[in-house]
Amino acid sequence: MRRRVREGDREAFAQLYEEFARAVYNHGLRLTGDWSAAEEIMSETFLTAWRTRARVHEDGGSLLPWLLGIATHKADNAGRALRRRRLFLARQPQPPVEEDFALRTVGRIDDARRLRAVQAALGRLRRQEREVLALCVWSGLDYRQTAEALGIAVGTVRSRLSRARRKLAHLAEEDREPPTPRGEMTSAAAIAALPVREELT
Repeated sequence: MRRRVREGDREAFAQLYEEFARAVYNHGLRLTGDWSAAEEIMSETFLTAWRTRARVHEDGGSLLPWLLGIATHKADNAGRALRRRRLFLARQPQPPVEEDFALRTVGRIDDARRLRAVQAALGRLRRQEREVLALCVWSGLDYRQTAEALGIAVGTVRSRLSRARRKLAHLAEEDREPPTPRGEMTSAAAIAALPVREELT
């Protein structure tokens, strides 16, 4: 696969897209907290991958770390643009909510609220810690693959992930709230910290 992608085999590249597009999209969503930005990151990642395919080494394993490394850089750029758009939108009047659509949209609103809560908690981490957390915990890369994606040492991955876990655990304790009647967890840091408690194999 690496050799075929490197040589510009369009069929191989289509296969690469089919296999990893969802993972790249999810990574972009976790880093930005925005669905449309994640779509853009996914598109730009594969466009950049195609343009820079000659840099792919023929030896190695899965190309997912390479793609997620590109997506991480795209998300960093998109994050700055997204913050500017959100500042603009925050100044605009809110449109009236149509009652007829309330039941259909309640799930999406709740998902958006949770995503904003997670983003708020992650926003209190350093960018490098957020990136390692997203790659190791949510995208399922191991330490070596994360190091490859970010171009850093494996030891650096371990130390950044350890710091991110400690910070999120501390934030979860600080932001602990009494449970809602349904037992729903609403603390931003607690929601963000949930996947962090999963141990990597």
